[in-house]
Amino acid sequence: MNRKMNKTYRSLFVALLVLVTILAGCGSSETSGTSSEGGLTPVTLQLKWVPQAQFAGYFVALEKGYYEEEGLDVTIAPGGPDIVPEQQVANGAAQIGVDWVASLLPHQEQGMPLVQIAQIYQNSGLQLVSMKDSGIETPEDLAGKNVGNWMGGNEFELLALFDKYGLDPNSDFNFVKQAFTMDQFLTGELDAASVMTYNEYHVVLESGVPASDLNIIDMNEEGVAMLEDNLFANSEWLEDNKEVAAKFVKASIKGWKDAIENPEEAVDFVMAQVEEGSTTREHQLVMMEEVAKLVVPEGFDPANIGIIDADMFQQTADIAHQYGVIKEPADITKAYTDEIMDMVLAE
Repeated sequence: MNRKMNKTYRSLFVALLVLVTILAGCGSSETSGTSSEGGLTPVTLQLKWVPQAQFAGYFVALEKGYYEEEGLDVTIAPGGPDIVPEQQVANGAAQIGVDWVASLLPHQEQGMPLVQIAQIYQNSGLQLVSMKDSGIETPEDLAGKNVGNWMGGNEFELLALFDKYGLDPNSDFNFVKQAFTMDQFLTGELDAASVMTYNEYHVVLESGVPASDLNIIDMNEEGVAMLEDNLFANSEWLEDNKEVAAKFVKASIKGWKDAIENPEEAVDFVMAQVEEGSTTREHQLVMMEEVAKLVVPEGFDPANIGIIDADMFQQTADIAHQYGVIKEPADITKAYTDEIMDMVLAE
């Protein structure tokens, strides 16, 4: 009888122990989304493209521990041709993403729970480059020429430029799809080609063409620029995580300031992330120096990195609506919020 009772008690004890273990496991599972090992809050940042100096500030913030100092365990997810940052953030695979404003707006219009929380690039990096002997000195000179762009959403600033000067891309010149190399321009197939200041323009220079042989049409100077790299968040996640978002933005801005002040160090961190053989340190250093001019343009106070310029956002949204990127005018009150940057600047 005693042996049977002892056996029963042991069985009950084991069952109770298993139950406690299961409950403890359930409890830890419930909290895994809000804190990681060491009490840090996990946040995933989804980039719009593969690791490069375009995103240097985030890598600097990660490597120098700025996110961890804010209590965050940040993962930087690389982008690529098959990755749409807005989709990744909307479905919860990431909490914060990087993309151009003109790419964010149509996803918002489609009903995705997304809201912009900071603007990292204050200027557009898009330009049209031409050889001086082509005679293209002003946009009017594009008439009768072969003009290239990558299309797929990258052409809207150019369409606004053409419209400003009364040029019809269907009849006044040949507006063609440009490859992601500069071969068409270098071989003379294109009279004017689209370039980003921090990438393709320097591909042309690295090919042996001196800057003195080139003419540039700058979208910022022409007043048709659209905002590019911004930070946006899942709006549903943001409702309960405003402080987390503010800490992330604060640390990111600190990383960007360091990257601009010390580009050599920033590129070291970037090169540790890139696929071997995909780029060179020299190219990334040039990219870093050019990106710095977009984050902190001439006359811009570095203390204001991240601030969303309401007029520039409206200009971007207006151009997006004019050329069908979005069907209806953007609801600016929902497209972005100043609340997170206000929290950052108040500290």
